[in-house]
Amino acid sequence: MTREKGWKGKGDLPLPTRIRPEGERVRLQTQQMRRVESELLALADRLGAPLGMDRRRFLRSSSGMAAAFLAMNSVFGPLFAVNPAEAADPQAAAERGRALREQLIIDVQTHFVYPEYPSKGILGLRELAKRWNPQLQGEQTFEKIHFDNFYDEVFVNSETDLAVLSSAPADDPKRYFLHNENLVRARERVREKAGSQRLNVHALFTPGRPGWMEDLERAIEMKPDAWKGYTVGMPSGESRWPWRMDDEKLVYPAYEKMVKSGITTVCIHKGLLPSNYRERMAKTWQYGNVDDVPQAARDWPQLRFLIYHSAIRSGGLPTGEQLQTFEQSGEIPWVSDLARIPEKYGVDNVYAELGSVFAVTSISAPRYCAGILGTLIKGMGEERVLWGTDSVWYGSPQWQIEALRRLEMPEDLQKRFGYRPLGAADGDLKNRIFAGNAKQVYSFKNAHPQTDKLAKIKKEAQAAKP
Repeated sequence: MTREKGWKGKGDLPLPTRIRPEGERVRLQTQQMRRVESELLALADRLGAPLGMDRRRFLRSSSGMAAAFLAMNSVFGPLFAVNPAEAADPQAAAERGRALREQLIIDVQTHFVYPEYPSKGILGLRELAKRWNPQLQGEQTFEKIHFDNFYDEVFVNSETDLAVLSSAPADDPKRYFLHNENLVRARERVREKAGSQRLNVHALFTPGRPGWMEDLERAIEMKPDAWKGYTVGMPSGESRWPWRMDDEKLVYPAYEKMVKSGITTVCIHKGLLPSNYRERMAKTWQYGNVDDVPQAARDWPQLRFLIYHSAIRSGGLPTGEQLQTFEQSGEIPWVSDLARIPEKYGVDNVYAELGSVFAVTSISAPRYCAGILGTLIKGMGEERVLWGTDSVWYGSPQWQIEALRRLEMPEDLQKRFGYRPLGAADGDLKNRIFAGNAKQVYSFKNAHPQTDKLAKIKKEAQAAKP
């Protein structure tokens, strides 16, 4: 088989080889990511030929996914557990998939936008993602980030069993991803389609904004499963309403209402700032760090504080300076600060969530990604790290699931920084991260992911695959 000259099908790549993180205006690709892309295409040609597969068909297969991790290992070193037989033999790849099919996956950070959402800028993430996700071909329209496609990508086209739907505020209320009533309605729509309660939802709380306490009281009546707040005011850009978690006058009355309501899981967006945050968010970026977490956690032991994105300072690709600092000292901006909080302040009600931080680093700097996991597990405890993907901004989360299943902790990092091995794809530690820890903070008591209508649909789809 000869290589297809001028081949443009990079949308078939099973792993991203470039990415546009939240808050960034351009797509990002390192030299190493370009090498992964080149190596993967070469593997597709070499391994697909004996199977009678052209490049596109091979890359869309489970063997293509395995080849992607072989390519990653060839560039970054042996960081992902992958047997070359999986890439050469579709039967071996399929057998591995079957062995993991019953693993419970709970994604605690997912998104879509309400039908009237006005900004087309968010579609840039999807336009980029279609270079590597075969499900994203064609024009990326608003329908791609609305409910129906969210349901398909998260629940039908990945092994995600249960999920939590989140939103984000903006100074202009029209630019909220979803309003609280949209969130609660989505929970019911998923229940109707799936046949059981597979979706939990946040309700936004927005300290300092006009009428925000009245909004919180209305949200309590809607019975959300948890709360979501942005101390920087909104995901990126300078907001008029930043706030601190430990503001006794402004925020503590809200915590009191949360405790009385029995809705005691409080999720806080931290970090994930744009690379130019000092200019773009000059007056608000400092609200994104974690120095306000310890006092709030000590004062409110009745609440569980889930720090989303693990507070990683930047949502962009790790810089050379950051990678060098990590290799020398193990320090990761703001992630390390978060991980020190439980021991330093004697609290056990602070958790870390992996949305976007895992996606961006696992494909651009997997040693750094392993270091993030090692830092969080060591500092916070294996019972306080939760799986999240930030889907649907990047399409189906299946590639992220595969990456965590395969990621290993390098032995030198274990010895130098005291990190523990990550273990098998379905070992105790990864099962905790994928689902066990989420079950401790989110209630899915009315979910039946093995027996509901959606389970039947997914089993029939799997049986129909060649």
